[in-house]
Amino acid sequence: MVLVSVMVVLSLHAQGRRFRFGAPPPEPNRLPYDGRFTVVRLWYPYYGGWSYDYPDMERNLSLILSDLTVVGPRPDGSSILRMDDPELMKFPLAYLSEPGYWYPTDSEANGLRTYLAKGGFLIVDDFHFENEWRVFEAAMRKVLPGGRIERLAQTHPVFHSFFSIASLDVPYPGRLGQNGLMGEFYGIHEENDPSKRLMVVINYNMDVGDYMEHSGRGFYPVDPTNEAFKFGVNYIIYGLTH
Repeated sequence: MVLVSVMVVLSLHAQGRRFRFGAPPPEPNRLPYDGRFTVVRLWYPYYGGWSYDYPDMERNLSLILSDLTVVGPRPDGSSILRMDDPELMKFPLAYLSEPGYWYPTDSEANGLRTYLAKGGFLIVDDFHFENEWRVFEAAMRKVLPGGRIERLAQTHPVFHSFFSIASLDVPYPGRLGQNGLMGEFYGIHEENDPSKRLMVVINYNMDVGDYMEHSGRGFYPVDPTNEAFKFGVNYIIYGLTH
């Protein structure tokens, strides 16, 4: 598979998770905007899960994008932004980690709602089990009160925007996946119309960021790691073209 050869390169770039348990995560920070594609991670208060897999996920995904596409992500890092930061409007897509602990303020919900309405694409990743789903769903209802969360079929264009993903049967990384926990993929479309733009893609019972973070360390099998990169690249290409 085409991604396998890239895995060796990734082992030279992986640096390890920056934020350890007990260490306070940083405040939002941004690179000066220069028009190049930048991976944007969304910040939220009170829980450090927003930072999990940072910055190695971004570095490794950017390397894959550089090697396999013409996107040309900036090589000098990524940005962390608040949901109500006006700078967010300059970027076509954003990544949200661990939404099972996300309780948006009115200002954050309004900011994210405006971002999605203006064409932004949100990637939601790294949560599992019903209690985390309930927290996420309540937060998403605050952002998009009328939004309908629907399970996506393998035939959806987001799974064929660059790679043609043959199956959505991907295990959650590590022990949970070994015990049978499989990813589920959901979305919210503009005006709740499946024929229109997908505004939000949701990786539930899945953590593609963790697969990408540890891709150079051999923590997880190659096949699901490759699939995680395919999802990541497809999401970016879809977000840039819709």
